[in-house]
Amino acid sequence: MRPALFLCYPKCSTCRKAAKWLEENNIEVASRNIATDNPDEKELSVWIEKSGLPIARFFNTSGNIYKENNLKEKVKTASEEELLGILASNGMVVKRPVLVTDDLVLVGFNEEQWSEKLK
Repeated sequence: MRPALFLCYPKCSTCRKAAKWLEENNIEVASRNIATDNPDEKELSVWIEKSGLPIARFFNTSGNIYKENNLKEKVKTASEEELLGILASNGMVVKRPVLVTDDLVLVGFNEEQWSEKLK
């Protein structure tokens, strides 16, 4: 099995906590800095479908870009195409960390959920 893709922002404490958890649980990952190598629309579309989550869950709602651009309202009314464009425009808009394996996508770090899904 190939390593999971771990999208993170190195300065994010939640991402560092998730990375530590992955290491402690011997889960091999290929890390990617979401700020410098943000996902494109095609990747995001595949991940959203695979995750089974609504597209709104992929937005970093506590980030400055989300707040400054009033994305809370936009997420409610915009088409999925528009929202994919916004997410792909800047990795900092995407909720992190994101863990992508062959058969699942986890968004945000929840230790209980990750333990259940990955062990």
